[in-house]
Amino acid sequence: MIKSIIINFLGIFNSRILGFIRDMLSASVLGANIYSDIFFVAFKFPNLFRRIFAEGAFTQSFLPSFSKSKYKPIFAYKVFVYIFVIILILSLIVTLFSSQITDILAYGFSNYEKKLATPLVAINFWYLDLIFIVTFLASLLQYKRHFATTAFSTALLNISLIAALLFSMHKSKEEIIFYMSIGVVVGGVAQVIVHLIMAKKKKILKLLYIGSKSKKNADISTFKKHFLPSVFGNSTAHISAFLDTWLATFLVSGSISYLYYANRLFQLPFALFAIATSTVLFPHITKALSQNKKKEAEEQMKKAFWYLFYLLILAFIFTLLNSKEIVKILFQRGAFTNKDTIITAQVLIMYMIGLIPFGLNKLFSSYLYATHRHLKAAKFSAVSLGINIIFSLVLIFPMKVFGLALASSISGIALFYLTLKEFGFREFLAFFEKKYLFYLIFVILVSIFLSIGFKEIIYLIKE
Repeated sequence: MIKSIIINFLGIFNSRILGFIRDMLSASVLGANIYSDIFFVAFKFPNLFRRIFAEGAFTQSFLPSFSKSKYKPIFAYKVFVYIFVIILILSLIVTLFSSQITDILAYGFSNYEKKLATPLVAINFWYLDLIFIVTFLASLLQYKRHFATTAFSTALLNISLIAALLFSMHKSKEEIIFYMSIGVVVGGVAQVIVHLIMAKKKKILKLLYIGSKSKKNADISTFKKHFLPSVFGNSTAHISAFLDTWLATFLVSGSISYLYYANRLFQLPFALFAIATSTVLFPHITKALSQNKKKEAEEQMKKAFWYLFYLLILAFIFTLLNSKEIVKILFQRGAFTNKDTIITAQVLIMYMIGLIPFGLNKLFSSYLYATHRHLKAAKFSAVSLGINIIFSLVLIFPMKVFGLALASSISGIALFYLTLKEFGFREFLAFFEKKYLFYLIFVILVSIFLSIGFKEIIYLIKE
């Protein structure tokens, strides 16, 4: 399991580094203004669904049902057709009614700004169709214990966007965000291609072909029953970020960009550690529980918990103590000013408060899905989302953009509490042993030491 986690970590790390290069270039070329806000609104909608699908929702409802299916080829084929047709219809609706949908997504924009955003919303949304194909094939690759292709292929989207920015950087800002939207779709096509190549190698395409020709029937009702709760259960952090973006349209220009850049930094440790760990853990505990090996599953949970907790603590302390330096190094150049750095760093701190609860919730919610408690997870997400909405509306007036980020973190704390309560506080407390607590103190001290060292290095560079 550790080897798979490391592979996942390296793949995600590679993608995130390219993502930050993309964001650095974007910040330099566009800055934090209405044009960057327009692109981020257009990209946020399909990206919301991408994160929900790609970061576990589909896999957590598909793999348990697929594992138990007697006729796996026809089951896989039927599920693919069922979901793809729904997404295709949704994409056509968004394209045909892009003006009305943009009015909702960017409610606080002026009519001129909405007009600029409308075609970009339609273009960007087609990325969702492509990423579903990727996620579907990735789930079957996970079943075969292959994680590398999916982990490393996410970099292709960033490469495509970097190419779009480099190609259009001397054009008008309206043209730049159009080329970036085209880059999103091209990146999706590239991801599909590499997954098709690996799917052919692993004989997954052959399995789907057999399923398409089979006359036997496979019941996908269990998958349907668990799919929507799984989607909603995985969506809290992403819907919270989406709501932040929507509410930020009512604030001064640049607010959406501050949230975007800060959330990107928040997503780095979240993806590297929480998603990488839970993605690998889920197939293992699902298999153990299906074989009635509960103790083995809980032991795997304990090891994964401490591994993840140490990393999240390190990331939290380091970012908290160096938020301004991190934002300045990554984004402050060109059109991105020192004022933008200060605001983005403060928003980042608000988001980081929720890193540990959101990260650990990702781990423990995997156990709920493995034990078929999809509805419970969805219920907790609904409560958490409600808390986020309430605090967003309350805090947006006194704290502006900072209040939106803080509200998201508060909802993460509530979500983790509910998930942990369902998992069992007694079972959770059994994870704690003296040796792990000693290591925890060591990690905290190392985090502080690294933070001080980082500040000293930055100070010397300035000198």
